[in-house]
Amino acid sequence: MSRQTNPTTRTLVLGYSACALAGCLWGTGFYFGRLALNEMSVEYMVLYRFAFACLGMLPVLLTHRVHLTRQELRLLLICAAIGIPIQFLLQFHGLAMTTVSHAALMVGCIPVLLAGASAVFSDEHLDWIGWLALVGSTVGVCLVVLGKHSVAASVFHPTLRGDLLVVLSLCLSVGWVILSKRLMLTHSPPVVTAYTILAGTLMLAAWVLGPLALKPWIPNNSAPIPFAHISGVAWTALALSGLACTATTTLLWNWGIHHVPASRAGVFLNIEPALGSFLGVKLLGERLGPNAWLGGALILAAAVTLTTRTREPQPAVILE
Repeated sequence: MSRQTNPTTRTLVLGYSACALAGCLWGTGFYFGRLALNEMSVEYMVLYRFAFACLGMLPVLLTHRVHLTRQELRLLLICAAIGIPIQFLLQFHGLAMTTVSHAALMVGCIPVLLAGASAVFSDEHLDWIGWLALVGSTVGVCLVVLGKHSVAASVFHPTLRGDLLVVLSLCLSVGWVILSKRLMLTHSPPVVTAYTILAGTLMLAAWVLGPLALKPWIPNNSAPIPFAHISGVAWTALALSGLACTATTTLLWNWGIHHVPASRAGVFLNIEPALGSFLGVKLLGERLGPNAWLGGALILAAAVTLTTRTREPQPAVILE
């Protein structure tokens, strides 16, 4: 009997551990992003992050060949455009104008947004407690965003514009997840994610480096590629953002979500906003006002309520 139950128990422990570690690593993403933003623009920071992420996904890309129909290829390219250059440039432009703690708290509304979007655009059911959680999370976001803001953009103070850009990026991430689920019906989540990251990074490189390449023929204000003057701290933050916070987290989450009940694993997504806001307050000296504390509590309470009681399967991949 013990030989039959031990492997199951061990698999559950490893599955939950993988999801928990993924949540913890995702929670450090904004903190590492802030460190890198101190020395370079948003565009180059995001480009470097996903260049490292591609390196982390290289084993998947080399060992798995994907054969896509024309319709699937079109969908993958749309997902790549929304999920990488558009979402992350908006998100980190928002972070450049707000605080890590504010941005992290608002990430807590992702599970609720996903549930609401699935109920509207899919056949998934959301009962009255789920809708109440969605309303509570929305009120929480409003409290965080509409609280006291600095008049000028600053790396130390939240701004309304920065918070709104982060919220917009989160809405785009929900759209990315819903669209990606169609591809994951016929292809494995790690493969879909790896090729999405590769395609999105190529798009991002064309957007960021294109003006620089055209500068000899079409004069523009594009800045040179930051490299020599970047400190070891920034390089470490960039490497950890790409390898740990993007590639490793995705692979950990994919593995964990297939070995434990998805409805229970979803609660580990809530580690990200809690840890992210903690790092912002403790390590960066940021301050959360009363409205932000109350709003953050509502966001986390709604997310925990939804992810611990829902019977619907959670999306297999959430890209961070």
